[in-house]
Amino acid sequence: MELETEHLLLRQWRESDAETLYKYASDPCVGTAAGWPPHINIDHSLEVIRKVFSRPEVYAVVLKSPREPVGCIGLVPNNSPEIGKNDAEVGYWIGTPFWGQGFITEALCEFLRYCFEDLGYNAVWSGYYDGNDRSAGVLKKCGFTYHHTENDKPCELMHDIRTEHFMRITKKEWSKRHKKYSIIN
Repeated sequence: MELETEHLLLRQWRESDAETLYKYASDPCVGTAAGWPPHINIDHSLEVIRKVFSRPEVYAVVLKSPREPVGCIGLVPNNSPEIGKNDAEVGYWIGTPFWGQGFITEALCEFLRYCFEDLGYNAVWSGYYDGNDRSAGVLKKCGFTYHHTENDKPCELMHDIRTEHFMRITKKEWSKRHKKYSIIN
């Protein structure tokens, strides 16, 4: 399965992506805010591709030019009791050289379309840790609204305790927003 936008291709991760993944995932600014430690070498990145990014509905965010993965987007295991049975939780990140260029927002907008139109979810959620204002901004741009905060949550991969904020968008909200912007374009 591949999803395409104006600037991006969302596709399955490949083992051959390990070196490029390491280039962006070794940056402590990326993973630390998202709740995972920086990758320590290319073998570590390969292991992540094999064990984490091989799950269903996890995609490399690939720039059409040059054709290299610069981030990741996909469904993550639900980590809040508020998330309903026919809801999904999305997680994403993008390498620091691409921050502020709208690429991850573009990827998330297409991923929402896929979640609602093709996968049939009722709502899509996303959590971000306290202080990760960039992630919150992406969610707001895509129509998510604040739902709740969970304090004192263990962040297992970072071996610490954090505050996590959850936002969501329902299929109805997405449809209304999507139609509004379709009329303008």
